[in-house]
Amino acid sequence: MREIGINLRAAGGLTLEEYVKEIAALGFTRTFSDTTTPEKMAETEKIVHRAGLAFDQLHAPFDGINHMWSAGEVGDAMYKRLTDAIDCCVALDAPIATVHLSSGWTPPMINDIGRGRYISLVEYAAKRGVKIAFENQRKLYNIAWAFEEFKDADNVGFCWDTGHEACATPDIEFMPLFGKRLICTHVQDNNAVFNEDLHILPFDGKVNFERVAMWLNKYGYKGSLMLEVGNAHEIYKDMTATAFLARAYDAACRVRRLVDGV
Repeated sequence: MREIGINLRAAGGLTLEEYVKEIAALGFTRTFSDTTTPEKMAETEKIVHRAGLAFDQLHAPFDGINHMWSAGEVGDAMYKRLTDAIDCCVALDAPIATVHLSSGWTPPMINDIGRGRYISLVEYAAKRGVKIAFENQRKLYNIAWAFEEFKDADNVGFCWDTGHEACATPDIEFMPLFGKRLICTHVQDNNAVFNEDLHILPFDGKVNFERVAMWLNKYGYKGSLMLEVGNAHEIYKDMTATAFLARAYDAACRVRRLVDGV
């Protein structure tokens, strides 16, 4: 059976040490987190690895990601944050950096400034032995550009977020377009309401996980199934963190059974 994981800090009310012990005891073997710098994340690395967990991926910063397409210091600063994320992957032994290409409903159009920065980012990651996974967001055009631009780059792949399709791009299925490049997942659910990206547990919303399993199998994905969820939604208000995490593990196992058939 393939490995299953869950993001760090999916449930509030626990220290990081308590959290990783809980998820490891349940049976999760992988995790991921946002990034800052290797120095600031050193303690996180110790706690996670001490619990016997591995980093499946790390999420590069995405607040301000549209600045990658802007000239000047603000764009250069955003680029530096992304290269810091690559350095975090190396320091924490995470093979993949998940990267956004834009934010919001009216992001900048593709231009030579951003194009040059993303080309440099991919080259930097390749030199450091890290893969970049571009994640499906609200817009098709920029991720389509990326996979055309980097069609020959061995260290560029696709991160499929199952929930983003349901609430942001309900008329677009990304796996038929980019499934051959899939290298990691963000497995989450929502109620298929436009622009409500809830990140609730699988089977608590309206995402069709039988179809998710079909696409994963069609394109031969053998990697881990990584939950990207949280307990902030009101449907979990009466649950303890421990109960939520147990429910998360059960949901992840159920997705795995759909995919692996066991």
